[in-house]
Amino acid sequence: MLIAEIFQSIQGEGELAGVPSVFVRASGCNLRCAWCDTPYASWRPEGVTRSVDEIVAEVTRYPARHVVLTGGEPMVAPGIGELAGELRRLGRHVTVETAVTVAPGGIACDLASLSPKLLNSAPDPLQHAAWRRKHEALRWRPDVVRAWLDAYDCQLKFVVAQPADVEEIKGMLAQLQREIPRHRVLLMPEGTTAAALRARAPWVSEQCKQEGFRYAPRLQIELYGNQRGT
Repeated sequence: MLIAEIFQSIQGEGELAGVPSVFVRASGCNLRCAWCDTPYASWRPEGVTRSVDEIVAEVTRYPARHVVLTGGEPMVAPGIGELAGELRRLGRHVTVETAVTVAPGGIACDLASLSPKLLNSAPDPLQHAAWRRKHEALRWRPDVVRAWLDAYDCQLKFVVAQPADVEEIKGMLAQLQREIPRHRVLLMPEGTTAAALRARAPWVSEQCKQEGFRYAPRLQIELYGNQRGT
């Protein structure tokens, strides 16, 4: 599979924020989010083609027991199921970070980090008309989200850019027809700089207090800035 990068860092997002983790970033994505912060793994996929054995060998060089399969969209990467299974067999805790457009298919997974995309993610309709249509058709798949929720320990992580996004999230959750604890729903301010995140933090945190959602910082931006390998 095409791998953009493998590195050890601190998990910056979600319920495991702060946990040392090895990140395996698969290159390639079936969406085109306007605010994508990893274009080298989505808009213009880069990387080296590696076998499962090669990936596992590099991952196990690091001491961290937690492994994060991310992207791009890791669920479209050939061999991702085999890779997850092998990591699990070796005793690693496996997190799959996905936009939830692809059914799980029985993948080995200890934590499914589900990040359905909101209307705010759509690419520009003039510059990227074809991708806009594809993105809008794929970005929200309630049936796929339910398949993950029914089979795995999940967190739902939403990137929010404006207060109106919270109403959209509440509507999406209602469509799922599942009892999802509010603290498993995370709101993460959109932004790729510490200043942008801090600017949105006050109203996002207020929305979390009102709705019972969890506020999700982006610790990696605070620690390292928006750079690869972090």
